[in-house]
Amino acid sequence: MTDIEDLHPSARRVAEALQRRGVQGPFLEFDASTKTAADAARVLECEVGAIASCLVFVLDEEPVVIIKSGAFRVDLELFAALARGAIVRRASPEEVRAATGQPIGGVSPINWPEELRVFIDDSLSHFERVWSACGTPNAVFATTFAELQTLTNATALTLGA
Repeated sequence: MTDIEDLHPSARRVAEALQRRGVQGPFLEFDASTKTAADAARVLECEVGAIASCLVFVLDEEPVVIIKSGAFRVDLELFAALARGAIVRRASPEEVRAATGQPIGGVSPINWPEELRVFIDDSLSHFERVWSACGTPNAVFATTFAELQTLTNATALTLGA
């Protein structure tokens, strides 16, 4: 297990913020990339569905975050309908960094410059433990669906199978 002090500075800031909010972790950093859900699942030796990917989209010109299972892609039409939006698109890398202060593949569910509207896919509730990025494409932390929903004040939606 990685000591929080040994994490990359960006991951350490996120881990410290998570700990202040009661998250126990563990907080892990790897030499191998955990940028994609498949990469993270391989490194963590868990189901890809247990990877809680934090993706930034633009819904009616507002950046929003969807925390979804790594087992599926977001159906943009379904999401727009469920979120009662008209137009949705994936955010550009620059928009992701501006909205979250973090790079694509490393977006954590908290520690953003400003509060964002968050949606969480309820298929993550099927896993006792889920893993989410911790501010860099090589760092992750363990949590639960309930903890993620509480941390982010996320609206639960059924986005995946």
